[in-house]
Amino acid sequence: MTVMAEELNPLIPHPVEIVIGLVFFGIVVFAIAKFVVPNFEKAYADRTAAIEGGIETAERKQHEADERLAQLEAQLADARHEAARIREEAREQGAAIVAEMREQAQSEAARIVDHGKTQIEAERQQAVASLRSEVGALATTLAGRIVGESLDDDARQARVVERFLADLEAGTPGAR
Repeated sequence: MTVMAEELNPLIPHPVEIVIGLVFFGIVVFAIAKFVVPNFEKAYADRTAAIEGGIETAERKQHEADERLAQLEAQLADARHEAARIREEAREQGAAIVAEMREQAQSEAARIVDHGKTQIEAERQQAVASLRSEVGALATTLAGRIVGESLDDDARQARVVERFLADLEAGTPGAR
């Protein structure tokens, strides 16, 4: 029994158990390395690719957004310049229209004044002619009564009237 007592020491494993344990451990390591690790590696690679793709997509979208923002800012600047140009043109056109309207108003006022002066002159001439004929008729009648002879002769009447009016204009009535 002594030999057996040495063989049955519970603290020291049997060599067969060590070999069988090593073989099973090897099989488990092989199975894990063959089936589990590739799945983990594939999941890790897929996840890395998804993250990198997401980062690339985000960077591309950010770049596109930056480009679009730059385009919009350029368009906005162009629109502001165009609006300023249009406002300036409108100001210039407004000033030109005001100047043109002022010129038209002045020319219309001058035309109205000239027309008024012409009309006043015509009415004055008409009044002078009317007064001459009325004064002539009165002067002839009066002279005929004073002199006592009839001035019915048109030529004589015209001469008397002209002489009378000339004396009146000269400021010396009855000088002749």
